[in-house]
Order: sequence, then C-alpha cells, then structure tokens
Amino acid sequence: MDFRLADGDGRPCTLARLPSLATSEHEQTRLGLLFGLGAYGLWGVIPLYFRALRHLPPWEVLAHRIVWSVLLLAGLIAVAGRWGDLQRALTSRGVMLRLVASTTLIAINWFTYIYAVATERVLEASLGYFITPLVNVLLGVVFLRERLRPVQVGSLALASAGVLMLATRGAGMPWIALVLACSFAFYGLLRKTVAVDASLGLFVETLLLAPLALLLLAALQVQGQAAANNAPLLLLLIVGGPVTTVPLLLFAGAARRLRMATLGFLQYVAPSLQFVLAVLVFGEPFSRTQLVSFGFIWAAVALYSVDSLWLFRAQQTRVRASVEKTPSKTIDAAAPRPQPTSCAAGD
Repeated sequence: MDFRLADGDGRPCTLARLPSLATSEHEQTRLGLLFGLGAYGLWGVIPLYFRALRHLPPWEVLAHRIVWSVLLLAGLIAVAGRWGDLQRALTSRGVMLRLVASTTLIAINWFTYIYAVATERVLEASLGYFITPLVNVLLGVVFLRERLRPVQVGSLALASAGVLMLATRGAGMPWIALVLACSFAFYGLLRKTVAVDASLGLFVETLLLAPLALLLLAALQVQGQAAANNAPLLLLLIVGGPVTTVPLLLFAGAARRLRMATLGFLQYVAPSLQFVLAVLVFGEPFSRTQLVSFGFIWAAVALYSVDSLWLFRAQQTRVRASVEKTPSKTIDAAAPRPQPTSCAAGD
C-alpha cells in the first residue's frame, strides 16, 4: 500500500517532496528574518519621523496617529473580511475589559515616546526598550509566579544598578525609560491574556481612543491652532497611520515564521538604532556616567540573551533525544491506512 503524508493543505507529501519542503522551510525562515529586521528596523528609525513633528504638541501628534491608524486598520480589516472577528471581540465582556486596559497602556506608551523625541531624550527612550525584556521577566515573577534562574537574577541586578546610577549620579531618575519599559511590559502581559491577534487588537485599541482624539483635534480646529490647516504638515501627520501599522504587520509575519529565540535577539535592533540616532545624528549628550550606566544595562541584556539562547538549545536537545528514543514503526501493506499527518513547514 502507498503510505503518504499530507502537508498543511492536505496535499500528498511523498518522499520526493521532502527536499522541497526543507527548502520551503528555509525560505520561510529567511522571509521571517526579513520581516523581523524590517519591523524592528522601522521601529528603530521612527524617531526620525517624530522629530520632524517636534514643533507640534505631543498630544496633537498622538491624536493624529490614532485617527490615521484606525482608518488604515479599518481598511485592512475590511479587505480581509474580518468584521465577524471584530464583532466577537466587541461583544465579549472579558476581551473588552482587557483591551480597555491595554488601550490605556499603549496610549501612555505612545505619548511618552512622542514626548521623548520632542524634548530630545531619545537616548533615554532607547534605554527604556533595552530594559523592557528584563521588566517582562520581573512581571513574570510577580504575576505569573515564575521562578528566576540565577542568570536572570544577575541580569536584573545589573540593570537595576545601571538605572540606580543614572538616578543618583546622572540627571535624575530616568522616568521616561521607566514609563516606556513598564507600560510596554504591562501591555504585553495583558495582551497575552486576550484571544485577539495583533492587528485586530490594535484596531480595537485605536477605535477606543478615536473619540478622544477626534474631540481634541476638533477643539484645536475651532481655536485655529490645528496643524491640519497646513497641507504639507497634514500629509506628514497622515503618514503616522502607516508608520504605526506597517511595522506591526511585518512583526506579525515574522512571529509566524521565526522561533521565539530569534525574535528575542531581533528585539534589540530597535533600541540600538535609536541609541545611534540619539548620539550620532541628534547630538544628544552622552556623559561618562551614562556610558557606565548603559554598560551595566548592556551587560544585563547580553547575560539575559545568552541565558535565553542556552535554555532554548537545551530544550531543543531534549526534544531531539526524546524523538530518537521513540521506536520507529514499520508500515505493513496489509495494515489499515493511517490518518494523514502534517509535514508542513509550519503551523
């Protein structure tokens, strides 16, 4: 009897097709890497966009970002025919309560970041995203009762030392970095509990914020202070929609194709680019105290990354060992045909 597996589309997967599937998996990984670099790369250079708008009040920039994002996301959801998914999310009390909370956090995060760029504190903003993964670890301990490995304890101690040095020997507590890190970490924690994907979730969040944003823009228009009265400036503000949405879509594509360990390393691309922009392009001061403080935090990030990579490889080794110990089954031609098994490149 002819025993054939089936791929993710239900098509027969013969031995002759296995090399092509391996090639397909390699191509998907390469595509995921490109998506990931694109997402974090765009997030890394986003200060250039907000710097062009630094003469406007941060809340006005935020209001435009919300309005143009919700319009763009609405178009994408319409094209994808996902109004049914949206209706289920809006009518679920549990989902909406969590999304209201995540909406508050993302609004705080966006406003703080825009304010940081407008006040020439991109360096401090980059610090916030360097320490975000470590704040995630801390939240896991507090809320999810996760146990810390010794290396993680060391990473948190080094990062805390760096922040404490900035607070005591620098220009004061780096509140922008702490607000960005804590708001984004809590946002991620909340979104893990909501059965809604990134694009649909962001649409609901911007939809909830849209009435306040429109009210603010209307008030500015009545007072004759709206940036919308300047056509080139309005066009630049409209770009805020794609600036917000495109990196998110790229990230979603990367997350479907890459391992979490790879995404974990890619996440440092954005704050690294922001750091370079702050020091080399925007000319923000970088003192000896900041250098030492960032040194502590970079050491913490490196320690955390190496530990995460070691843990991932150890888990992979255990999985391979378990598979190798499993006895293979010989298929008899007289035996009943087994159910199709997936050999697709990914789920």
